[in-house]
Amino acid sequence: MNIVLLDAATLGEVAALSKIKELGNLTVYDTTLPSQTIERVKGNSVVITNKVIIDKSIMDACPELKLICITATGLNNVNLDYAKEKGIEVKNVAGYSTDSVAQTTFALLLSLLMKINYFNGYVKSGSYSKSPVFTHHGESFAEIKGKRLGIVGLGSIGRKVAHIASVFGAEVVYTSTSGVKRDEKYEEVSFEELIATSDFISIHCPLNERTNNLFTLSVFEKMKNSAIIINTGRGKIINEADLATALNKELISGAGLDVLEYEPIKADNPLLKINEPDKIIITPHIAWISREAREILINSVVNNIVEWKNI
Repeated sequence: MNIVLLDAATLGEVAALSKIKELGNLTVYDTTLPSQTIERVKGNSVVITNKVIIDKSIMDACPELKLICITATGLNNVNLDYAKEKGIEVKNVAGYSTDSVAQTTFALLLSLLMKINYFNGYVKSGSYSKSPVFTHHGESFAEIKGKRLGIVGLGSIGRKVAHIASVFGAEVVYTSTSGVKRDEKYEEVSFEELIATSDFISIHCPLNERTNNLFTLSVFEKMKNSAIIINTGRGKIINEADLATALNKELISGAGLDVLEYEPIKADNPLLKINEPDKIIITPHIAWISREAREILINSVVNNIVEWKNI
């Protein structure tokens, strides 16, 4: 069995990759351009991809292809209907990064809430060593306890974030972007109530026609001036130009983003040039890449290949 991994650079160093080698002849490419995809997929029955697009033209040009393994939860980079028509199995991996994403969510929230960048800078600038007292009151911070955390999208990650927030002592509410009613332990409120009453908002919904450009300037204007928004969902859920305006006009207090409209970030992104840079923390789509999450991910890919092989 010939197996090709098209974008290994997106996975970093993962020990479990050795298990894939045990399943067949594995060829590994760090990255793959669209113009290289057909050439690299040809002759392989199994393709492993994170972001490389597998469309109709590739499936038609590669008759040996029988299984597409996506090293992610999303399936948007594969033409699923045509794959089914061609008899090509498509398998993704769900739930592998729940703990990692939830942890990143609170890393962003706590860093912003506690002004960590400011206090770290105060010490490293030498100012603390010259201080006549043992502490510093240049900035103040609040606690999570007693605040309202609003979650947009209460899936597995949203529930994990809700649980952690509850342990901190926050009041947790959520809004459903799908409109599906479920029996949850947390209070469901309208989107309008959530944005108007939440001290912290955390986004964990999928990107679709209902959530694309969900947070615009008109929404930020309805939020608390002290509010912090965290997005570890999908970048296009937030209008980035409007977020920059909201931060500059002090409509909200801060923002933590791990996802962006375009990744890597464009050099002219207005979020890179806001008036007070400490109001925003941007990380390069890392929420899913804890060592543990990536090992779970690749082990799940191995299981997907084994299950398909044994059918």
